[in-house]
Amino acid sequence: MIRLCWNRGRLARLVRQRPRRSKRARRPRSQVLLLLLLCFVVTPTVAQVRRPEPVKGDAALEERLNKLSQELRCLVCQNETLAESRADLAEDLRDEIRQQMKAGKTDPEIIAFLTERYGQFILYRPQVTPTTYLLWFGPFVLLLAGLAVLFYYIKQRRDQIAEQPLSLEERRRAEELLRSGSGKETA
Repeated sequence: MIRLCWNRGRLARLVRQRPRRSKRARRPRSQVLLLLLLCFVVTPTVAQVRRPEPVKGDAALEERLNKLSQELRCLVCQNETLAESRADLAEDLRDEIRQQMKAGKTDPEIIAFLTERYGQFILYRPQVTPTTYLLWFGPFVLLLAGLAVLFYYIKQRRDQIAEQPLSLEERRRAEELLRSGSGKETA
C-alpha cells in the first residue's frame, strides 16, 4: 500500500507502508513487561552468588596463610593486603597459596613464585633494590632539596633587606610619641 506524505503543502515523497502484523504475531505488553521484570529480579541474585569458603581444617596452615597474605598486595584493590581483600582474584590467590602450602613449599618459595608470576608489585612492602631506590629514597631527597631551596631563598631575602638605623630626628620623634602615648594610657 502506498501513502502520500505532504510537506508544507506540497507532495514530498511516496512512502511505502509496512503491512500490519497479525494479532498472533504481536506479543502482549504484559508478557514483555513480565520478562523484563524477571530479568531485573534474577540478575542481582545471580551476581551475588559466591563460591563457598574453602574448608579450613588445619588451623596452623590457615594462620601461616594469613601471615603470608599480610605481606602480599591484592592486585585488584592495590591498597589492601591479600588477607584484607574480598576480591575474587584475591580469593583465587589465597587458594593458590593454600595449595602450595599443602604441597610443602616454604614461604620464600611461594613469594618467589608469585613475584615471578606477577612481578614486584605483588609485594606489599617492596624490597630495596636498584630499581626501587627512587621509590624508597625519592621522597626524602625531594624533602631535602625543598628545604635547601627554602633556606637559600630566605638567605637571599634577608641579604636584600638592608637594616638602616634611625636618624637623630627620627629617634627624637619616636621618643616624643612614646612619652605622649604613655601619658594617655595612664590617664
